[in-house]
Order: sequence, then C-alpha cells, then structure tokens
Amino acid sequence: MSAENRQGHWRKTRRLMFVHLAIWFVFAYLIQWFASDLNQFRFLDFPVGYYMAAQGSLYAFVIQLFIFVKQQDAIDREFGVAEE
Repeated sequence: MSAENRQGHWRKTRRLMFVHLAIWFVFAYLIQWFASDLNQFRFLDFPVGYYMAAQGSLYAFVIQLFIFVKQQDAIDREFGVAEE
C-alpha cells in the first residue's frame, strides 16, 4: 500500500472513529445528565430518563458497534486492506 493510500485510509478511519466517539458520548453522558429533565416524558410507562439510562443506551451501543464494523469494513475494502 502506498503512502498516499495509507494516509487516505487513516484519514477516513480517524473521521469514522471520532464520529462514533461523539455518538457514544451523547448516549453515555449527555442523556444521563439530562435524565431528570427527560423523566417528565414516559415510554412504555417508564420515565424516559430511566429508560434511556437502563435500556436505551445499551441498545444504542450494540447497534453502533455493528454499524461501525460495517463502515470500517467498507473503508478497508476501498483501500484494499480488508481481511477475508
């Protein structure tokens, strides 16, 4: 792999990583900080703040993991470094 391809691969990988870290931060911290404000709304008869802390964030992390893997695989294939 040429130096230009390595730089392009790393640039796209780094951008993808920062986007997913930002999404992770929202679900891990921001929603928890505003849980008391979210509790005025209800989802399945539970306060939304409680639901997001107990269940919603976990679902978001698992979904995010699968999306990240698919996106990283596409980047790897684009630059010819995908594992088979």
